[in-house]
Amino acid sequence: MEIILKEDVVNLGYKNDIVNVKSGYGRNYLIPTGKAVIASPSAKKMLAEELKQRAHKLEKIKKDAEAMAAKLEGVSLTIATKVSSTGTIFGSVGNIQIAEALAKLGHEVDRKIIVVKDTVKEIGNYKAIVKLHKEVSVEVPFEVVAE
Repeated sequence: MEIILKEDVVNLGYKNDIVNVKSGYGRNYLIPTGKAVIASPSAKKMLAEELKQRAHKLEKIKKDAEAMAAKLEGVSLTIATKVSSTGTIFGSVGNIQIAEALAKLGHEVDRKIIVVKDTVKEIGNYKAIVKLHKEVSVEVPFEVVAE
């Protein structure tokens, strides 16, 4: 089933992308929640016209994302957390803690756009990816230390 996304959907696509999904996922989740519409020929024409009109705005959004990426380029974080005697973290470090650490440094980043590939359960050095735009992402190194 071919659909047009009306907002960014994690692991599927970005706003105004035309993607193929299984019928059940499209009809039972994406369309009823307003995240997508069926990609009919008329909907595709409307999308093309809308994209043509919004090209200038999209370019500004991309430039803002690139400026934010330049600010985040040299940033490295240190996150202090409670640790057992063996070096294992109580719980784990995720995107929420990384967003809070970035906020302390003056970089307001939504936690939903931060991706941590590995599960962080021990002290050490890790990397998180901040996806600012579909074409702009920044890798932010962070170190987990004992409190």
